[in-house]
Amino acid sequence: MKESYETLKYEIKDRIILVRLNRPEIHNAFNITLLNDLVDILEAIDKSDEIRVVIFTGEGKSFSAGADLKWMQEIVNCTYEENLKDSEKIARVFYKIYTLSKPVIAAVNGGTFGGGMGFVGASDIVVASEKAKFSLSEVKIGVIPACVSPYLIKKVGEGALKELFISGMRFTPEKALEIKLINYVVPHEKLLEFAFEKARELLLCGPYAIAKCKELFLKVGDMDLKSAYDYTVTLIAKQRIADEAQEGMKAFLEKRAPNWHPKD
Repeated sequence: MKESYETLKYEIKDRIILVRLNRPEIHNAFNITLLNDLVDILEAIDKSDEIRVVIFTGEGKSFSAGADLKWMQEIVNCTYEENLKDSEKIARVFYKIYTLSKPVIAAVNGGTFGGGMGFVGASDIVVASEKAKFSLSEVKIGVIPACVSPYLIKKVGEGALKELFISGMRFTPEKALEIKLINYVVPHEKLLEFAFEKARELLLCGPYAIAKCKELFLKVGDMDLKSAYDYTVTLIAKQRIADEAQEGMKAFLEKRAPNWHPKD
């Protein structure tokens, strides 16, 4: 990954990378540069042997306000083909988050609107500050939350989500927790502390096993029962003879920590 990015800040400590969306003056809103920076860092993280857990948060008071005003002004005059390219960039970011081989935690520190909700849908664990606010606000300006919808629908289903899509209403972290859009609500000052605590818990689990768990969610839901039967029995058989599982089972029987545990 690059040493620095125009629109992101990051730091790596104890195999955990904290990535901050860094456009606080405009509430970490998206533009093409931010989307390209996100794709670049996600591709680097996926290839990294050093990084095992990812935390996303926002710099300043907001997590992300979606598309920025300047970009929207440009989009108004774009052709269908130009809009298709821009939309693909947005979709690529959330596809990469959802399919990343490493677990992703979203630490939602403030307002999360429009396209910013893609992080909520695509991340594996979502921790929200009590000060967070959410909205799928696209319909307010005659647009739709298309590129973020696959991940939100997979996570929540139609029930409560349909009203949020068609009304653009703002809602609280308590509401988000109630409909299982997020996993935790914590005091604002404890947000990153709690996110790192969750990240350290994940470091105790086999990294290859975590990647394969994520693969289950990617594949099994779209399979018929017989295909899922065949796929899962093959997957667990291969996993049991893999080096990581062999080490994990031996460590359990020998009453010691497996070799992937963090060293004190």
